[in-house]
Amino acid sequence: MERARDLFSYRKFWAHRFGVAPFLPMSGAEMEALGWDSCDVIIVTGDAYVDHPSFGMALVGRLLEAQGFRVGIIAQPDWNSAEDFRRLGRPNLFFGVTAGNMDSMVNRYTSDRRIRSDDAYTPDGVGGGRPDRSAVVYSQRCREAYGEVPIVLGGIEASLRRIAHYDYWSEKVRRSVLLDAKADILLFGNAERAVVELAHRLASGTPCGLSRRARTPTRARAAAASRSPDRAPARTRCRGSGWRPATRW
Repeated sequence: MERARDLFSYRKFWAHRFGVAPFLPMSGAEMEALGWDSCDVIIVTGDAYVDHPSFGMALVGRLLEAQGFRVGIIAQPDWNSAEDFRRLGRPNLFFGVTAGNMDSMVNRYTSDRRIRSDDAYTPDGVGGGRPDRSAVVYSQRCREAYGEVPIVLGGIEASLRRIAHYDYWSEKVRRSVLLDAKADILLFGNAERAVVELAHRLASGTPCGLSRRARTPTRARAAAASRSPDRAPARTRCRGSGWRPATRW
């Protein structure tokens, strides 16, 4: 069995020269203060952004930052239009989309299908800060905002709904969330190694099984310091290409 590659054995992306951000930026003004003209990865999450490892997207964002990537956060955006999804501009590599630390339907409804009055992952505990089926809604808005940018799904909602499944809320079998969200790739489970692998592959222009629409942006290829060597496949599911080989985790 092939041994998993050390997370910090990759050559850092060129943007590591900017150093560690006090907080991952959430606005254009915060990006400007850091001296950034763009983000390499933008993470869209249904939770508030708290820079603490109990919040999954803060952890993933800091992990990617440690690899040299510039990571921005769009937390609990207004999903009624694509405007809020453009606040940090176009990401050079991909949008990372998650519903948050909980499945959005479980977060909003009780087992009796009653609307909950609070949300532990929203400022002041106020409910209603995210839409139903957040992973689907956020992905569609990202596609509307920047249609050619790859969209990567992750988190517990995407992981549990990655295949056809019985949906308690609608009382029917739903297809994979990857299809409903019209995303390009889904990383499931403890996917830290997979997301690091994917980011470096996209930055270097190495093929990674994305759908034809999701091409590595020219700007990202030009910014890569060098082409990365061939690597083992990551733990992913891609549109149009079925399950990818899972030779290491």
